[in-house]
Amino acid sequence: MLRKIASKYLDLSFQDLQKLLNDKIHTYRFVALVILVHQYKKGDKDLKKKIYNFYIKNLKNINNWDLVDTSAPNIVGGYLYTQPRIITKKTLQQLAVSKNLWERRVAIISTLFFIKQNRFGETMGISKMLLHDRHDLIHKAVDWILREVGKRNQKLLEDFLEKNYNKIPRTTLRYSIERFPEKKRKYFLYKNR
Repeated sequence: MLRKIASKYLDLSFQDLQKLLNDKIHTYRFVALVILVHQYKKGDKDLKKKIYNFYIKNLKNINNWDLVDTSAPNIVGGYLYTQPRIITKKTLQQLAVSKNLWERRVAIISTLFFIKQNRFGETMGISKMLLHDRHDLIHKAVDWILREVGKRNQKLLEDFLEKNYNKIPRTTLRYSIERFPEKKRKYFLYKNR
């Protein structure tokens, strides 16, 4: 329903989007982000840069898992994918070490765009940085992203798990290996005891 509402206002200005993003009502912020994602996908290089900068400026308003998951892969991931790797790495690492839970989630969820392009380095690096995170919403984000890596490159995921099995929270491990054959799942669960 919210996406249907957003589809009626796809040409909303940054000024109006800012009003929605500043609102305390979650659904207003969600609609604003759906519109921003649409504008980003349709935009030229200059507009994409403006939307990315607008998004980063508004990170304080992107403060729920669904807001991050709806927008970060397309806007942050999409934009950083076009940048030199050193800028991408630095930006994602800065977000990953933030004290703000949602900025850390933006860091890992943004890499979903990279995974879809079969580029995994950023994902593996940020995943490793977040293994010791204390928040369950980060564990769930990391396990989802690692599972997506495994769908495209199971060997890479297995290598990551071999090197980090003693640091990975049990929940993260369980979800990241759920698509593995039973024998491999048992192997990693046994190592993680």
